[in-house]
Amino acid sequence: MAKKALISNKIQGKCRAVIENIYPVVEGGRFPVKRVPGERIDVKADIYADGHDIISAQLLYRKKESEEWHSNDMELLENDEWKGHFYAGAEGMYEFAIKAWVDHDLTWLHGFEKKAEAGERLDVELMIGLRYLKEIESMVSDDDRHMVDNAIRLFSDASFYKEAVELATGAVFAHLLEHYMLIHNATLSLAYDLVVERKKAAFSAWYEFFPRSSSPEAGKHGTFRDCERIIPRLAELGYDTLYFPPIHPIGVSHRKGKNNSTTAQPGEPGSPWAIGSAEGGHKAIHPELGTMDDFVHLVNHAKAHGIEIALDLAYQCAPDHPYVKEHPQWFKWRPDGTVQYAENPPKKYQDVLPINFETDDWKNLWLELKSIVEFWIDKGVNIFRVDNPHTKPFVFWEWLMAEMRQEHPQVIFLSEAFTRPKIMARLAKAGFQQSYTYFTWRQTAAELREYLEELTKTELREYFRPNFWPNTPDILPYYLQKTGHSHSAVRFVLAATLSSNYGMYGPVYELLENDPYPNKEEYHNSEKYEIRHWDWFQDKPMHQLIRKINEIRREHEAFHSTYNITFCETDNDNLLAYLKMTEDRSSIVLTVVNMDPMHKQSGWVSLPLHLLDAHEGQELRLFDLMDEATYRWNRQWNYVELDPRYLPAHIFHISLK
Repeated sequence: MAKKALISNKIQGKCRAVIENIYPVVEGGRFPVKRVPGERIDVKADIYADGHDIISAQLLYRKKESEEWHSNDMELLENDEWKGHFYAGAEGMYEFAIKAWVDHDLTWLHGFEKKAEAGERLDVELMIGLRYLKEIESMVSDDDRHMVDNAIRLFSDASFYKEAVELATGAVFAHLLEHYMLIHNATLSLAYDLVVERKKAAFSAWYEFFPRSSSPEAGKHGTFRDCERIIPRLAELGYDTLYFPPIHPIGVSHRKGKNNSTTAQPGEPGSPWAIGSAEGGHKAIHPELGTMDDFVHLVNHAKAHGIEIALDLAYQCAPDHPYVKEHPQWFKWRPDGTVQYAENPPKKYQDVLPINFETDDWKNLWLELKSIVEFWIDKGVNIFRVDNPHTKPFVFWEWLMAEMRQEHPQVIFLSEAFTRPKIMARLAKAGFQQSYTYFTWRQTAAELREYLEELTKTELREYFRPNFWPNTPDILPYYLQKTGHSHSAVRFVLAATLSSNYGMYGPVYELLENDPYPNKEEYHNSEKYEIRHWDWFQDKPMHQLIRKINEIRREHEAFHSTYNITFCETDNDNLLAYLKMTEDRSSIVLTVVNMDPMHKQSGWVSLPLHLLDAHEGQELRLFDLMDEATYRWNRQWNYVELDPRYLPAHIFHISLK
């Protein structure tokens, strides 16, 4: 929450500067701005005062537990709009504010210069300037001591009038007054929160698979030990996060069968999202997957290969969940004595009971739900994909996320909410570190460009971190249905290079298993309702593309951010081109994607030379990271060609030397 900066009552009536329209501020300061270490925070505000005096302003920032503020000078743009910036430090909670004041010594100097130019006599003005010099005398460094002493000597002696005027109207003297600020009667803005979260919140590559489908033997339930043999494969492909659907006991009552049938046949495993049975609930392991010790061993095995295990956090229960008997007050009961199951008309989820967050026992409910997260943190899990968070109260998420920030700041929550924009945004404000997006349904170059501009150039940039998924167990987009390699390749490249966080549900994606349920964006024979057997160690073209793209992402820092994107003009709507670069230009990449997966496309791409500090005629060296070809461009418009049979995209590393 925002808090008021302290202004002494003694000077409150003398503070003339006005500070308003500060940006970035989320909901008036109710929610923090988000960054990761090293990211830049650009702050703007309207700052002005009565009259015509010169204003100065500083951007203040500090870590919450620190008593000392750091400051950076702000710069006047135009029309009383000011800007400043600072860089996020180590992980933790920070706050920032703005200080502004009427700068009397610079106002004096500005008037002095005007009067000198008009040929006026300036004896009194020199006396006023002498007061300012004596005030900064105690502030100056040893390097500037001689300059200040000399100025005081000249300003104090009328016989040095000419020399004093020449000194006061020189650039060195102006720099002196600008450097040693005399701050009196400053206005302080409110202080606003900034949360700096670990780097992985901003840069990650997710892979999802069902652990029960990990067995090397067809027809056999997979185990955590089986998952361990797949871990090195995923690491070799370049993934750093492995997300499991729920690993808890699955309910028996109203268990769903194949393809979401309301009647399960004998032996059918049911949906993992129907959590809870006589064998336990959210703090238990499905017995066929193994033991808790097996799970902890898997977590550590994955960490040894650079992979973190992410668990599904689904706050819902099967009818058999222990909570239903132990805490009946946490559920809605119908007049016939049955519990209200989940519905999204016309869809019905007879195997799932929603939790009643309007229960009078909400405090104990909240504490229990928090304890589920803490239980798995204790087992080594620090990443959670949260199922349907938009069906739980925002106030609950605000509380839980605040608790986690304070007690377990290393934890990352991914919001799985494909719902209305304002609801998705509110969940991100509440504290979710990453969010699913509409990328899955943005397919044309124009749609993607418009969507990325919204995500990166509006207020969303300050709190909403997108995670792009081309598919999920719930969603097989029409674009990918019954298609070949090139369609999947295009969507994968877009997901992994447009966003610094991306994920995929496999191995159906890379194996091109994309047979749809009739007339729906869903998989036929969905793995949600049955155990599948996969050959995990094939090396198809999609595996090679995944390996290459993940390697490029790791090695080129420009891909570590979503927000540094600049779209480039092309003369062919089938070509989507975008530039990404680090602030210091040490990493510059230009990606050009052929949006037509069926045909060769060519055209001209306009390179924004002004962003590169380059000019027409200057030779730039481009190395294509996809096929290792080298090009030399020396103009704004340049020709490209892409045949989807060979390459879905060019990814050029640009060298300015």
